Amino acid sequence: MEQKERINQPNTATNESDAVTIRLRTYTLVRKILIGFILISLINFIFSQFFYTPKSYAILRNNRELILKYELLNDKIRVAQRRLDEIRHRDNHVYRALFSSDTVNISAEPYPESKYAHLAGDEYSTLMTSTWRSMDALAQQIYLESVSLDELQILAKNKENLSSAIPAIWPIDRLQLKALYSFGMRYHPIYKRRKFHKGVDMACAKGVPVYASGDAIVENTDIGRRRVGYGKQVLLNHEFGYKTRYAHLNEILVEEGQKVKRGQLIGTVGSTGGSTGPHLHYEVIYMGKVVNPVNYFNKNMTREEYRRLMDEMKDTDLETE
Repeated sequence: MEQKERINQPNTATNESDAVTIRLRTYTLVRKILIGFILISLINFIFSQFFYTPKSYAILRNNRELILKYELLNDKIRVAQRRLDEIRHRDNHVYRALFSSDTVNISAEPYPESKYAHLAGDEYSTLMTSTWRSMDALAQQIYLESVSLDELQILAKNKENLSSAIPAIWPIDRLQLKALYSFGMRYHPIYKRRKFHKGVDMACAKGVPVYASGDAIVENTDIGRRRVGYGKQVLLNHEFGYKTRYAHLNEILVEEGQKVKRGQLIGTVGSTGGSTGPHLHYEVIYMGKVVNPVNYFNKNMTREEYRRLMDEMKDTDLETE
Protein backbone atom coordinates (compact mmCIF):
# COMPACT_ATOMS: atom_id res chain seq x y z
CA MET A 1 0.00 0.00 0.00
CA GLU A 2 2.77 2.42 0.86
CA GLN A 3 4.54 1.44 -2.34
CA LYS A 4 1.48 2.39 -4.46
CA GLU A 5 1.31 5.80 -2.83
CA ARG A 6 4.95 6.40 -3.68
CA ILE A 7 4.27 5.53 -7.31
CA ASN A 8 1.25 7.95 -7.63
CA GLN A 9 3.00 11.01 -6.05
CA PRO A 10 5.31 11.76 -9.05
CA ASN A 11 2.31 11.64 -11.44
CA THR A 12 0.45 14.17 -9.27
CA ALA A 13 3.40 16.55 -9.26
CA THR A 14 3.71 16.26 -13.01
CA ASN A 15 0.03 17.07 -13.52
CA GLU A 16 0.28 20.11 -11.25
CA SER A 17 3.37 21.31 -13.12
CA ASP A 18 1.58 20.92 -16.48
CA ALA A 19 -1.44 22.91 -15.19
CA VAL A 20 0.82 25.76 -14.05
CA THR A 21 2.60 25.78 -17.38
CA ILE A 22 -0.72 25.99 -19.28
CA ARG A 23 -1.92 28.87 -17.12
CA LEU A 24 1.33 30.77 -17.66
CA ARG A 25 1.16 30.25 -21.39
CA THR A 26 -2.47 31.33 -21.47
CA TYR A 27 -1.71 34.45 -19.39
CA THR A 28 1.27 35.27 -21.61
CA LEU A 29 -0.83 34.85 -24.76
CA VAL A 30 -3.69 37.01 -23.42
CA ARG A 31 -1.22 39.68 -22.33
CA LYS A 32 0.42 39.69 -25.75
CA ILE A 33 -2.99 39.96 -27.43
CA LEU A 34 -4.02 42.88 -25.17
CA ILE A 35 -0.72 44.65 -25.66
CA GLY A 36 -0.98 44.13 -29.39
CA PHE A 37 -4.56 45.45 -29.45
CA ILE A 38 -3.53 48.50 -27.44
CA LEU A 39 -0.53 49.15 -29.70
CA ILE A 40 -2.61 48.76 -32.85
CA SER A 41 -5.30 51.12 -31.47
CA LEU A 42 -2.65 53.66 -30.48
CA ILE A 43 -0.96 53.49 -33.87
CA ASN A 44 -4.33 53.78 -35.63
CA PHE A 45 -5.22 56.85 -33.52
CA ILE A 46 -1.88 58.53 -34.19
CA PHE A 47 -2.11 57.72 -37.89
CA SER A 48 -5.65 59.08 -38.15
CA GLN A 49 -4.51 62.35 -36.58
CA PHE A 50 -1.82 62.97 -39.17
CA PHE A 51 -3.03 61.00 -42.18
CA TYR A 52 -6.42 60.58 -43.87
CA THR A 53 -7.90 57.14 -43.78
CA PRO A 54 -10.34 55.87 -46.42
CA LYS A 55 -13.13 56.49 -43.95
CA SER A 56 -11.95 60.07 -43.41
CA TYR A 57 -11.81 60.63 -47.14
CA ALA A 58 -15.39 59.34 -47.46
CA ILE A 59 -16.62 61.67 -44.69
CA LEU A 60 -14.87 64.69 -46.23
CA ARG A 61 -16.29 63.85 -49.65
CA ASN A 62 -19.81 63.58 -48.22
CA ASN A 63 -19.39 66.91 -46.39
CA ARG A 64 -18.24 68.66 -49.55
CA GLU A 65 -21.20 67.23 -51.44
CA LEU A 66 -23.54 68.39 -48.66
CA ILE A 67 -22.17 71.95 -48.78
CA LEU A 68 -22.45 71.96 -52.58
CA LYS A 69 -26.09 70.83 -52.39
CA TYR A 70 -26.89 73.60 -49.90
CA GLU A 71 -25.19 76.16 -52.16
CA LEU A 72 -27.22 74.96 -55.14
CA LEU A 73 -30.37 75.10 -53.02
CA ASN A 74 -29.58 78.68 -51.98
CA ASP A 75 -29.07 79.60 -55.64
CA LYS A 76 -32.50 78.19 -56.48
CA ILE A 77 -34.04 80.10 -53.57
CA ARG A 78 -32.50 83.35 -54.82
CA VAL A 79 -33.79 82.72 -58.35
CA ALA A 80 -37.28 81.97 -57.00
CA GLN A 81 -37.13 85.12 -54.85
CA ARG A 82 -36.25 87.27 -57.89
CA ARG A 83 -39.14 85.81 -59.86
CA LEU A 84 -41.48 86.39 -56.94
CA ASP A 85 -40.27 90.01 -56.72
CA GLU A 86 -41.08 90.46 -60.42
CA ILE A 87 -44.60 89.08 -59.87
CA ARG A 88 -45.05 91.37 -56.87
CA HIS A 89 -43.88 94.37 -58.89
CA ARG A 90 -46.44 93.60 -61.63
CA ASP A 91 -49.04 93.08 -58.92
CA ASN A 92 -48.50 96.52 -57.38
CA HIS A 93 -47.60 98.61 -60.42
CA VAL A 94 -49.53 97.01 -63.26
CA TYR A 95 -52.50 94.94 -62.12
CA ARG A 96 -53.53 97.08 -59.14
CA ALA A 97 -53.00 100.27 -61.11
CA LEU A 98 -55.28 98.83 -63.78
CA PHE A 99 -58.00 98.19 -61.22
CA SER A 100 -57.31 101.42 -59.27
CA SER A 101 -56.66 99.25 -56.24
CA ASP A 102 -54.39 100.09 -53.33
CA THR A 103 -50.96 98.44 -53.29
CA VAL A 104 -50.17 95.72 -50.78
CA ASN A 105 -47.09 95.32 -48.63
CA ILE A 106 -46.18 91.65 -48.45
CA SER A 107 -43.60 90.70 -45.84
CA ALA A 108 -43.02 87.37 -44.16
CA GLU A 109 -42.97 87.16 -40.38
CA PRO A 110 -39.91 85.16 -39.22
CA TYR A 111 -40.52 81.89 -37.44
CA PRO A 112 -39.44 81.59 -33.78
CA GLU A 113 -35.94 80.38 -32.97
CA SER A 114 -37.36 77.17 -31.50
CA LYS A 115 -38.25 75.97 -35.02
CA TYR A 116 -34.54 75.68 -35.84
CA ALA A 117 -33.31 74.50 -32.44
CA HIS A 118 -32.76 70.94 -33.70
CA LEU A 119 -30.14 72.25 -36.16
CA ALA A 120 -27.97 73.79 -33.44
CA GLY A 121 -24.71 72.21 -32.32
CA ASP A 122 -23.71 70.92 -35.75
CA GLU A 123 -20.57 72.02 -37.59
CA TYR A 124 -22.76 73.26 -40.45
CA SER A 125 -25.68 74.52 -38.35
CA THR A 126 -25.18 78.14 -39.51
CA LEU A 127 -25.44 77.13 -43.16
CA MET A 128 -28.42 74.85 -42.60
CA THR A 129 -30.30 77.33 -40.41
CA SER A 130 -29.88 80.25 -42.84
CA THR A 131 -31.03 78.06 -45.74
CA TRP A 132 -34.12 76.86 -43.94
CA ARG A 133 -34.94 80.42 -42.89
CA SER A 134 -34.76 81.53 -46.52
CA MET A 135 -36.99 78.65 -47.62
CA ASP A 136 -39.58 79.39 -44.93
CA ALA A 137 -39.60 83.12 -45.76
CA LEU A 138 -40.02 82.35 -49.47
CA ALA A 139 -42.88 79.94 -48.76
CA GLN A 140 -44.67 82.60 -46.68
CA GLN A 141 -44.25 85.25 -49.36
CA ILE A 142 -45.53 82.90 -52.06
CA TYR A 143 -48.63 82.23 -49.97
CA LEU A 144 -49.27 85.93 -49.32
CA GLU A 145 -48.76 86.78 -52.99
CA SER A 146 -51.21 84.04 -53.97
CA VAL A 147 -53.78 85.65 -51.67
CA SER A 148 -53.16 88.99 -53.37
CA LEU A 149 -53.56 87.45 -56.84
CA ASP A 150 -56.80 85.76 -55.73
CA GLU A 151 -58.05 89.20 -54.74
CA LEU A 152 -57.06 90.58 -58.15
CA GLN A 153 -58.92 87.72 -59.82
CA ILE A 154 -62.09 88.79 -58.02
CA LEU A 155 -61.48 92.40 -59.05
CA ALA A 156 -61.04 91.34 -62.66
CA LYS A 157 -64.40 89.55 -62.69
CA ASN A 158 -66.11 92.66 -61.34
CA LYS A 159 -64.09 95.30 -63.17
CA GLU A 160 -67.11 97.17 -64.52
CA ASN A 161 -68.77 97.47 -61.12
CA LEU A 162 -65.42 98.15 -59.51
CA SER A 163 -64.68 101.09 -61.78
CA SER A 164 -67.89 102.79 -60.60
CA ALA A 165 -67.40 101.88 -56.95
CA ILE A 166 -63.82 103.06 -56.49
CA PRO A 167 -63.78 106.40 -54.58
CA ALA A 168 -62.20 108.24 -57.50
CA ILE A 169 -63.39 111.88 -57.32
CA TRP A 170 -63.08 114.79 -54.90
CA PRO A 171 -65.94 114.80 -52.37
CA ILE A 172 -66.32 118.58 -52.68
CA ASP A 173 -65.93 121.10 -55.49
CA ARG A 174 -62.20 121.99 -55.59
CA LEU A 175 -63.10 125.60 -56.38
CA GLN A 176 -64.66 125.79 -52.90
CA LEU A 177 -61.51 124.44 -51.23
CA LYS A 178 -59.60 126.91 -49.04
CA ALA A 179 -56.95 124.57 -47.64
CA LEU A 180 -56.11 120.87 -47.60
CA TYR A 181 -54.69 119.16 -44.52
CA SER A 182 -52.66 116.00 -44.78
CA PHE A 183 -53.23 112.34 -43.94
CA GLY A 184 -50.91 110.59 -41.48
CA MET A 185 -48.85 111.67 -38.48
CA ARG A 186 -49.29 115.28 -37.43
CA TYR A 187 -48.53 117.49 -34.45
CA HIS A 188 -51.71 117.76 -32.38
CA PRO A 189 -52.40 121.37 -31.31
CA ILE A 190 -54.09 120.35 -28.04
CA TYR A 191 -52.28 117.18 -26.98
CA LYS A 192 -48.92 118.71 -27.99
CA ARG A 193 -47.64 115.47 -29.47
CA ARG A 194 -47.55 113.52 -32.72
CA LYS A 195 -50.88 111.82 -33.45
CA PHE A 196 -52.13 109.87 -36.45
CA HIS A 197 -54.72 111.63 -38.61
CA LYS A 198 -56.87 109.04 -40.41
CA GLY A 199 -58.04 111.17 -43.32
CA VAL A 200 -57.63 114.52 -45.04
CA ASP A 201 -59.33 117.71 -43.88
CA MET A 202 -60.80 120.02 -46.54
CA ALA A 203 -61.33 123.53 -45.22
CA CYS A 204 -64.18 125.39 -46.92
CA ALA A 205 -67.29 127.41 -46.11
CA LYS A 206 -70.15 125.96 -44.11
CA GLY A 207 -72.89 124.52 -46.31
CA VAL A 208 -70.63 123.52 -49.25
CA PRO A 209 -72.12 120.38 -50.89
CA VAL A 210 -70.51 117.01 -50.15
CA TYR A 211 -70.66 114.31 -52.83
CA ALA A 212 -70.24 110.53 -52.78
CA SER A 213 -66.87 109.72 -54.34
CA GLY A 214 -68.12 106.40 -55.77
CA ASP A 215 -71.17 104.16 -56.11
CA ALA A 216 -72.04 102.77 -52.71
CA ILE A 217 -74.63 101.88 -50.10
CA VAL A 218 -75.04 104.09 -47.04
CA GLU A 219 -73.81 101.82 -44.27
CA ASN A 220 -74.17 104.23 -41.39
CA THR A 221 -75.22 107.76 -40.49
CA ASP A 222 -74.52 109.29 -37.11
CA ILE A 223 -75.27 112.68 -35.59
CA GLY A 224 -72.47 112.20 -33.04
CA ARG A 225 -71.88 114.33 -29.94
CA ARG A 226 -71.30 118.03 -29.49
CA ARG A 227 -67.65 119.10 -29.43
CA VAL A 228 -66.45 115.49 -29.45
CA GLY A 229 -65.53 113.03 -32.21
CA TYR A 230 -66.60 113.18 -35.83
CA GLY A 231 -69.93 114.87 -35.19
CA LYS A 232 -72.45 114.31 -37.97
CA GLN A 233 -71.01 111.75 -40.35
CA VAL A 234 -71.85 109.36 -43.20
CA LEU A 235 -70.11 106.04 -43.83
CA LEU A 236 -70.44 104.62 -47.35
CA ASN A 237 -69.75 101.00 -48.28
CA HIS A 238 -68.48 100.77 -51.86
CA GLU A 239 -67.87 96.99 -51.62
CA PHE A 240 -64.68 95.44 -53.07
CA GLY A 241 -63.11 96.25 -49.69
CA TYR A 242 -63.67 100.03 -49.94
CA LYS A 243 -65.46 102.38 -47.56
CA THR A 244 -65.44 106.18 -47.26
CA ARG A 245 -66.22 108.42 -44.31
CA TYR A 246 -67.52 112.03 -44.48
CA ALA A 247 -67.41 113.71 -41.08
CA HIS A 248 -68.14 117.02 -39.27
CA LEU A 249 -71.13 117.56 -41.59
CA ASN A 250 -73.69 120.28 -41.12
CA GLU A 251 -76.48 118.24 -42.77
CA ILE A 252 -76.91 114.57 -43.60
CA LEU A 253 -79.01 114.16 -46.77
CA VAL A 254 -79.07 110.35 -47.10
CA GLU A 255 -80.42 107.45 -45.06
CA GLU A 256 -78.94 104.15 -43.97
CA GLY A 257 -79.38 101.43 -46.61
CA GLN A 258 -79.81 103.94 -49.41
CA LYS A 259 -77.95 103.38 -52.69
CA VAL A 260 -75.98 106.35 -53.96
CA LYS A 261 -74.12 107.07 -57.19
CA ARG A 262 -70.76 108.71 -57.68
CA GLY A 263 -71.24 112.48 -57.54
CA GLN A 264 -74.57 112.29 -55.69
CA LEU A 265 -75.18 114.87 -52.95
CA ILE A 266 -75.01 113.22 -49.51
CA GLY A 267 -74.57 116.18 -47.14
CA THR A 268 -73.11 119.62 -46.53
CA VAL A 269 -69.93 120.81 -44.87
CA GLY A 270 -70.18 121.82 -41.21
CA SER A 271 -68.21 122.04 -38.00
CA THR A 272 -69.94 119.49 -35.75
CA GLY A 273 -68.20 117.30 -33.20
CA GLY A 274 -64.58 117.95 -32.28
CA SER A 275 -64.02 120.67 -34.86
CA THR A 276 -62.46 124.13 -34.67
CA GLY A 277 -63.88 125.38 -37.97
CA PRO A 278 -65.93 124.39 -41.04
CA HIS A 279 -64.31 121.56 -42.97
CA LEU A 280 -64.90 118.06 -44.32
CA HIS A 281 -62.98 115.19 -42.77
CA TYR A 282 -62.70 112.58 -45.54
CA GLU A 283 -61.41 109.02 -45.12
CA VAL A 284 -60.82 106.16 -47.52
CA ILE A 285 -60.81 102.74 -45.86
CA TYR A 286 -59.51 99.70 -47.75
CA MET A 287 -59.72 96.19 -46.33
CA GLY A 288 -60.37 97.63 -42.88
CA LYS A 289 -57.36 99.98 -42.91
CA VAL A 290 -57.29 103.70 -43.62
CA VAL A 291 -55.28 104.70 -46.71
CA ASN A 292 -54.26 108.06 -48.11
CA PRO A 293 -57.32 109.56 -49.88
CA VAL A 294 -55.08 111.70 -52.10
CA ASN A 295 -54.20 108.57 -54.09
CA TYR A 296 -57.86 108.31 -55.14
CA PHE A 297 -58.78 111.92 -55.93
CA ASN A 298 -57.93 111.76 -59.62
CA LYS A 299 -56.49 108.71 -61.34
CA ASN A 300 -55.32 110.91 -64.24
CA MET A 301 -53.36 113.25 -61.97
CA THR A 302 -49.87 113.88 -63.31
CA ARG A 303 -46.75 113.52 -61.21
CA GLU A 304 -46.28 117.28 -61.12
CA GLU A 305 -49.89 117.85 -60.01
CA TYR A 306 -49.53 115.23 -57.31
CA ARG A 307 -46.27 116.75 -56.06
CA ARG A 308 -47.80 120.23 -56.06
CA LEU A 309 -50.81 118.97 -54.12
CA MET A 310 -48.60 117.28 -51.52
CA ASP A 311 -46.54 120.45 -51.14
CA GLU A 312 -49.68 122.46 -50.44
CA MET A 313 -50.77 120.14 -47.64
CA LYS A 314 -50.07 120.86 -44.00
CA ASP A 315 -50.89 119.44 -40.56
CA THR A 316 -54.52 119.92 -39.68
CA ASP A 317 -55.56 122.20 -36.84
CA LEU A 318 -59.26 121.88 -37.54
CA GLU A 319 -59.90 118.90 -35.24
CA THR A 320 -59.60 118.47 -31.49
CA GLU A 321 -59.52 114.67 -31.56
